[in-house]
Amino acid sequence: MSPASLTSAQRTQLRGLGQTMPDSLQVGREGATVTLIAQLERVLTQRELVKIRITGGQDRHARAALHTALALATQSECVGAVGHTALFWRAGPEGSKFLTAPHDAG
Repeated sequence: MSPASLTSAQRTQLRGLGQTMPDSLQVGREGATVTLIAQLERVLTQRELVKIRITGGQDRHARAALHTALALATQSECVGAVGHTALFWRAGPEGSKFLTAPHDAG
């Protein structure tokens, strides 16, 4: 399942799961460094759903640009962002362990 194919309900489901997750990574003033992207790649591969805390004092526009940059660099999707916290998702090679495929209606 590609990030572009997420439905609103699936995004809501992922955000709900992220509510109880601890922060996996912290982003400082440096932003999207090569090291941070590598760490995010590793954690996405392990867990599929990653919560990030942005602690560098960026304003909301800079945080939004950072979310976009991280999502593009890791081929993931930012499924939710509130304040200084963002939630990234990328399905594993066998598909998502959190989301199920929609059932056929007929």
